[in-house]
Amino acid sequence: MKAVRINDVSKKFGDVLSVHDLELDIKSGEFFTFLGPSGCGKTTTLRMIAGFYYPSKGKIYFDNQDVTTLQPNKRNIGMVFQNYALFPHMTVDENIAFGLEIRKYDKKTIKEKVDRIRGLVHLGPLGSRKINELSGGQQQRVALARALVIEPDILLLDEPLSNLDAKLREETRIEIKRIQSELGVTTIYVTHDQTEAMAMSDRIMVMENGIVKQIGTPQEIYHRPNNRFVATFIGETNLLTMNVKSIEGDIITVENDTGLTLKGLTENLAAGLQINTGDEIYVSIRPEAFESGPGDNTITSVIELNEFTGVSVNYFLRWNDITLKAMIISRERALMQAGDTIELHIPKQNIYFLGE
Repeated sequence: MKAVRINDVSKKFGDVLSVHDLELDIKSGEFFTFLGPSGCGKTTTLRMIAGFYYPSKGKIYFDNQDVTTLQPNKRNIGMVFQNYALFPHMTVDENIAFGLEIRKYDKKTIKEKVDRIRGLVHLGPLGSRKINELSGGQQQRVALARALVIEPDILLLDEPLSNLDAKLREETRIEIKRIQSELGVTTIYVTHDQTEAMAMSDRIMVMENGIVKQIGTPQEIYHRPNNRFVATFIGETNLLTMNVKSIEGDIITVENDTGLTLKGLTENLAAGLQINTGDEIYVSIRPEAFESGPGDNTITSVIELNEFTGVSVNYFLRWNDITLKAMIISRERALMQAGDTIELHIPKQNIYFLGE
């Protein structure tokens, strides 16, 4: 398996800059995800790694080999497309074997490899089925098997679950991660679905408008966002614009013009963010950061709406002109209702300070 290094890569289509000065190192055997909204440059980056696009500038390396302008069929990559790109007139086995036949393997070796990979993706008895006789999830696994059977150095997946329903998407997501872990193949996954990215990835690159906003583990991206885009794109958050009132030791006090005052820790400043008294900054508070009763940063507010989700209750709160969402673990059957007053607090370590 190979590592991938992207060195100062940009890609332009006419006057449109799709990817801007990208620097990235993906480790051998890593499950790495490109995450972001449509049009952010994630698929363009994947296609440059695959060799379907060449960078407008910069270099791409597999280990120490410069593959920037190497043809796709010489990169030893496996790729799963959004629409699977299967051959409908062929059987499951014929689809899986296609890449091996192109590489001129003998029939005995092809059968052995196809049988092995078909078992790995749990399609054991379906080798003679035609593609149109399969469910969407089974077709997705055929596409995955076809990409893996050639024993690629790097596996590329472009929104592979987007055509599946929610339940099947979750099941297939687990299967992809299981197979990747078993084979140890370097995997680069493109999605706009944050749940997929968080559940599957060793690390995530979040992109917006062709620019990398943050790279980190799912835990780092979620709990320590570098900026307001990442904080709002990954999960849910209460994002407040506030002013720095004071910085005393490891405590930052912020306030806004509605009278809300909060205290947090300097260790929760976004990476590289420098602040001074009087500065305007963003404060990110995840819904699950709230805890019942009094404590640090106590907020007494009126409930506007509740949502019972089984494990938790979401309360939408009104504090002066601010609406906040709090998620409280459901331990009792009785719920507080709209119009009730609730007292909650936010531990200082659960408040994060962000810049642009």
